[in-house]
Amino acid sequence: MSITRRATLGAGLGILAAPALAQGATHTVGMVVSLTGPAGRFGQAAAKSVELAFNTLNEAAGSAGIAGGRLAFDLRDAQSQGSVAVDQARQLVDLRRVPAIIGGIISSVSIPIVTSVTGPAGVVQISPASSSPTLTRMAVEGQTRGWFFRTITSDALQGTAAAKYAMDQGLRRLAIIHVNNDFGVNMVNEFRRAYVALGGQITSTTPYNQGQASYAPEVTRALAGDPPALYLVSYPGDGTTIARTWIQQGGTPTFLLNDGMNSADFIRDVGPRFLNNAFGTSSGTVTTPSTEFFGRAYPPMSGGFGAGAPAADRAFDAAAILGLAVAKAGRFEAAPIRDAIREVTGAEGEVVHASPEGFRRALELLRSGQKIRYVGVIGPVTFDQNGDITGPFRKWRIQNGEITTVGQMTTEEVQAVQRQLPPR
Repeated sequence: MSITRRATLGAGLGILAAPALAQGATHTVGMVVSLTGPAGRFGQAAAKSVELAFNTLNEAAGSAGIAGGRLAFDLRDAQSQGSVAVDQARQLVDLRRVPAIIGGIISSVSIPIVTSVTGPAGVVQISPASSSPTLTRMAVEGQTRGWFFRTITSDALQGTAAAKYAMDQGLRRLAIIHVNNDFGVNMVNEFRRAYVALGGQITSTTPYNQGQASYAPEVTRALAGDPPALYLVSYPGDGTTIARTWIQQGGTPTFLLNDGMNSADFIRDVGPRFLNNAFGTSSGTVTTPSTEFFGRAYPPMSGGFGAGAPAADRAFDAAAILGLAVAKAGRFEAAPIRDAIREVTGAEGEVVHASPEGFRRALELLRSGQKIRYVGVIGPVTFDQNGDITGPFRKWRIQNGEITTVGQMTTEEVQAVQRQLPPR
């Protein structure tokens, strides 16, 4: 039986609670993601992934439950705004007393949550999509206080991967338009450092603010110097308007795109015929039995999202890791859950995968005091001391309206490029 919905995603606020299949508590974690605004589709896809993960874990647990209860989550809309996200997270922590929060999606939401709410309160926060290097720096400086984790690689690596991919595709001269927030600024800084060192030429760099009615002035500035390509660091909503304006103003329809632009909505709304020379990078995956389970189980229950929707796979793994950590901790309390997150993903222990059978085995092992290593939809996940992971990068392009993977770049390959770069 699946988790019952008490409010819809469209309402912007929901509690996804476990059905009364067994005696015991309901363990409710918080979820603060963007359901509306520029990153709304990411949050909607992620929420369905968390629903699938918790349903599957609850099914696997049976009447015994997980730490004596059933997993559920209280879903809140960050509206793609940091101030809204902080208010929602504070309600979850202060009123709902949640020991853990999944979210946010974009870094400009995750950063204020961890600095204003989860870090000071001692609450676990795990993000499936916030990739800013600022979060690593905050961890090093002690600002996250060890409570923050993420299941996506840092843009410190992705910016380098994008630069190398651009040069490999012959994109040796381009303009940049980027969202003017922590994510966009950091992504472009990392990209610029590598791209220029590799011999690329940037004709202009133009930031934009989200939610504008028109981006014609930004596009006009970016077109100065007649660049043969555009690196667009954006989200599908604003990015669609910018790409269409670029084409309407005579810009060459050759694009380099960030991971969040890997979107069927973006392709449909811009027009597939304009995107046959569009390339992009995303955090990559290693195919596992968990990947195969997710590919089968997610699309039928997702409400229209495919298994490749941005943030979907990483949100599933974030929820699965959190649920297994609750089982390992044996208590629905923040500190034991935080410590157990590394234990259920560590290098030691029996490998377990996502599925009713795989989670059943994982829970049996944990109940008997044995170690497990969850290998998820995106592959093996190991968190370092800053809550970061490393992994490969997917190289993709758009052709005939379809997103096609053309290769992967390993972490080692990206780091080899970084070693060739001049000091900061």
